[in-house]
Amino acid sequence: MLNVKVDPFEPTDLHTQVAAEIRRAIADGEAKAGERLPPARDLAAELGVNTNTVLRALRALRDEGLLEFRRGRGITVTGTPQRSAVIAKATELARMARQHGYRQDELLEIVRSVS
Repeated sequence: MLNVKVDPFEPTDLHTQVAAEIRRAIADGEAKAGERLPPARDLAAELGVNTNTVLRALRALRDEGLLEFRRGRGITVTGTPQRSAVIAKATELARMARQHGYRQDELLEIVRSVS
């Protein structure tokens, strides 16, 4: 079982906390590419949250390219610690750009100009 924890008294949404903890586990190498994650209902029971909360977090990580869902085979880690770290930094950059009034196309132009 992954070593993930959530704090129901923290102002951050529970699904965001779950996703962040799984992202951290991937970045730390606790969950390696090719490994299967426990079923969502098992993770939910372990964390003391609703299964839908875990599923929402898992779908977000799938959309980031860190997880793959396979019918009958469960959820597999497809991302690497490096990809996880890059995604975390990109998320931070996108959030900062939004706070400073940059549109997505402007941010993409900035990233292209520095790469």
